[in-house]
Amino acid sequence: MFDKLSNPREVFGHKLGSALTMEQKVLEMLGDLEDESQRDELKRQFSHHADETRQQIANIEQAFRAMGEEPDDSPCPAMKGLEADAKANIKMADDSVVDDVILGAAAATEHHEIAVYETLITHAEELGQPDVVRLLQQNLEQEQRTLDEVTRAQRQIVHQAVTAA
Repeated sequence: MFDKLSNPREVFGHKLGSALTMEQKVLEMLGDLEDESQRDELKRQFSHHADETRQQIANIEQAFRAMGEEPDDSPCPAMKGLEADAKANIKMADDSVVDDVILGAAAATEHHEIAVYETLITHAEELGQPDVVRLLQQNLEQEQRTLDEVTRAQRQIVHQAVTAA
């Protein structure tokens, strides 16, 4: 870890380490969300995304190796905030709306992850790291697909609730 970031490669290394911490936290959160979910379909989606997240962690670790560096565990304060927000909202939610609340938290997390990967890809491209770009692009594409799945599931849940009321 750096006391002060002084060049683009150090910025990239720090952000890549933060992404590793982010994905490790996401993997932990996915287990919690799977437990809290009311619908079996959501439990399956969270389980599937956990498998993808394990691959994303491996891709980030491989990106570090491709750059000749050891994986770094830089902090990810944004993920701590997203987790705290999700837990608070889930605690307030009645069972009848908890899946809607969970999917909202999942969407917020996916948006954050997408922004992180877009930034990392820009840095890797400028640093001339095509192998790293490829690994990060795989992660970005998975996150974008997951966001689409979360959005579809949330629309369906909200539609069912509105039409039942």
